[in-house]
Amino acid sequence: MNMNSLTDNSKTINKPWSICLDDSFSLVHRIKSKQCRLYSLGLSSDDNQFEISMANSGCEVHRFDPGIKSAHIQEGHHLWNHRLSIDWRDPNPAIAAHKLHSHTKKLGTILNEFGHQKIDVLKADMESAEWKILENLILEDIVEQIGQLVFEVHIHWPGFEVSGNDSTVVRYWYSLLKELELKDFRLFHTYKDLLKPQMFLKKEAFNASSCYTLSWVNTRWK
Repeated sequence: MNMNSLTDNSKTINKPWSICLDDSFSLVHRIKSKQCRLYSLGLSSDDNQFEISMANSGCEVHRFDPGIKSAHIQEGHHLWNHRLSIDWRDPNPAIAAHKLHSHTKKLGTILNEFGHQKIDVLKADMESAEWKILENLILEDIVEQIGQLVFEVHIHWPGFEVSGNDSTVVRYWYSLLKELELKDFRLFHTYKDLLKPQMFLKKEAFNASSCYTLSWVNTRWK
């Protein structure tokens, strides 16, 4: 179920950022008890209706966008905006090129700095950086601190710092998705964006899309 079914907002959410509100899992109960926490990772996206809907439902929402003017901006009681971008590595201040990314940090580093142990929902629209970020979350066991993952994935090219021939790239993508499955994440919703080009690894692909939104629930989540 998406947030349109949970709130009475007159506005509808543009993209299907679907979350699992099945009673078998804790999210719906944590929302109702005002104990929910959402992290939203984006790159200057103007579409924040999903975050607003979650905040209006009493969820503590942290939106990370390197494009905002101030370091931290609070909107209302439950929505914070941070001038930070999530990456798959922390910048090294000794490397000149990394100084340009001083507002970029790994998710694990952000969690430690904010003093947060768990994220109920992690939503990400990272414009092809999602594959390396997902790899980092798996390698550092951060995914075990997350209840639901709602990721927009891009498959028109390998993604940032992903190399190799087509079969190598597909195996890399598959290994990450398989690793989530092995960690008891269950895929419960997929959405194919028909407004995006019908491309797969720089080749035209009929009846496909270069962009999908995938939603998983952590079945171990307590």
